[in-house]
Amino acid sequence: MKFLDEAKVYIQSGAGGNGCVSFRREKFIEFGGPNGGNGGRGGDVVIEAVDGLNTLIDYRYQQHFKAKRGGNGMGKDRHGANGADIVLKVPVGTQVYEEDGETLLADLDHLHDQVTVAEGGNGGFGNAHFKSSTNRAPRNANPGQPGEERTIRLRLKLIADAGVIGLPNAGKSTFLATVTAAKPKIADYPFTTLHPQLGVVRTDDREFVIADLPGLIEGAHEGVGLGDRFLGHTERCRVLLHLVDGTSEDPGKAYKTVRKELEAYGHGLMEKPEIVVLTKADALMPDEIKTRSAKLKRAAKQTPLVMSSATRQGVDTVLRALMTVIAGADADEEKV
Repeated sequence: MKFLDEAKVYIQSGAGGNGCVSFRREKFIEFGGPNGGNGGRGGDVVIEAVDGLNTLIDYRYQQHFKAKRGGNGMGKDRHGANGADIVLKVPVGTQVYEEDGETLLADLDHLHDQVTVAEGGNGGFGNAHFKSSTNRAPRNANPGQPGEERTIRLRLKLIADAGVIGLPNAGKSTFLATVTAAKPKIADYPFTTLHPQLGVVRTDDREFVIADLPGLIEGAHEGVGLGDRFLGHTERCRVLLHLVDGTSEDPGKAYKTVRKELEAYGHGLMEKPEIVVLTKADALMPDEIKTRSAKLKRAAKQTPLVMSSATRQGVDTVLRALMTVIAGADADEEKV
C-alpha cells in the first residue's frame, strides 16, 4: 500500500428538504385545516480519527464527498426524513486545514476524535407550522436551506513515540528492521527510504512505536533531495533518535548537517530530547570508534552511544535509553 500523507478533498453537506403546503380533506370534515409537514435536515460531513489506518491513500482515488439531502415534507403532517451524515475516516494524527493549507480547522490526535466540517441545511417549515388563531389556512411553506460546500486539505502527522533521523545510509532502516517486525527496503545507496516507516518495539515488557524517516541532506529545507516534507511526522515524537554513520569521515559534520535542517524547519524540533548514536560499529576498529565518538561528542555536546544493527551490539542499550525518555514524557503528561 502506498503512503500518502496529504490529500485535497471537496465536501458538500446535504441541503434541507422543502416544507409542504397541504390541507386535510376528508369526508364530513368541513374545515380540515393545514397539515403540510416540515422538510428534513440535510446530512453533515464529519471527519473521524479511527484505528487501523496509517495513510490517506483512500483519498487519492476519491476526492468528492456529498452528504444526503433531507426529504421533503408531505401532507398528513408527515415530516421529511433527515439526510444521512457522511463520515470520512482518517488515521489518528490527521490535521484538517482550509483550502489555503494554513488555516487549521481541527487536529485529530486522539482515537475517535471527530469534527463536523460542513453542516447540513435545515429543513423548511410546512404550512402547518404557520397556523395560528389569526391565520387558519396558511398557504405558504419554506424551502430547505442549502448545504455547505468547501475544499479542505488533510495532512497526516504520524504519531510515534520515537523518530529516527539522520543522513541517508546512516543505518535507520536497518535499525528499524532489527528491533521491529517492519520490513523496510534496505540497500547500499542513498534515499532507499522514500516514505516514513512505522514499527513497534518491545523491550523490558514495554512497547513503543518508532518511525523511520527518509534521510535528510544539506539544503533539505529548500527542497534538496526529498526535502523536509516528512519532518512533520517528527513533531509528535517524544524523542528523536539521531543516527550518525560511523564509517563517515567526519561524524561531527554529519551530525551538524542534520541539526541545521531541523533548525531551519522549526516547529519545536530543536527542543525535543535527542539520543545520538554512532552506527555501523562492526565496520570499525576500536581506535576508530574512540576517535569518531570523540568527534561526535564535541559536535553533539553529549556522549554518543555506539551501536551495530548488524551484530546487535549496543542495540538494547539504545532501546532502553529511548524507553527511559518516553516513560519520563508519559509521567510528565500524567502530572498535567
